Amino acid sequence: MEHPEERLTCSAIIYSRLQRQIWMVGDCQCLLDGQLLENPKPQEAVYAAKRAKHAKQLLAEGMTIEQLRTHDAARDFILPDIVASMKQQNVTYSVIDGFPIPEHLVPVITLDFHPHEIIFATDGYPILCPTLAESEQRLAQQRENDPLNIDSFLASKAFMLGQDSFDDRTYVRFQV
Repeated sequence: MEHPEERLTCSAIIYSRLQRQIWMVGDCQCLLDGQLLENPKPQEAVYAAKRAKHAKQLLAEGMTIEQLRTHDAARDFILPDIVASMKQQNVTYSVIDGFPIPEHLVPVITLDFHPHEIIFATDGYPILCPTLAESEQRLAQQRENDPLNIDSFLASKAFMLGQDSFDDRTYVRFQV
């Protein structure tokens, strides 16, 4: 498919036991011995801030939180930006989309031969914690306190009504 914005994509974070390396393809995050390592999409924070500003404007104009959680008009506002950024996948940032992934766009973390605790997660966890239970608790607090993701944590989408999360979630913890 010629148009990257029309491709199905996914992210992956991989540990190579043979090379003792972590490879981050796409938007994912990792806790390595308690240190947070992230690989966000370029401009994601800019789009999230733009969405938050627009959502606050919509709320000030009389739209309700429930209305925005039913149909996220603030996300609609940034969709052209998101589509434009998708045209840069595997040009300025890496994703898995069935096309070659430029190696220079994949962050690689090389580990020494000491023991390490590693947590891999998707960006569906706004605050990555040492345990799944803590990460889920922080996600629940975010949903309760800022369901539009426009104050304490800025995201390009809200917690839609009836959903437990605003994005996909995967959490894997292991030791090497």
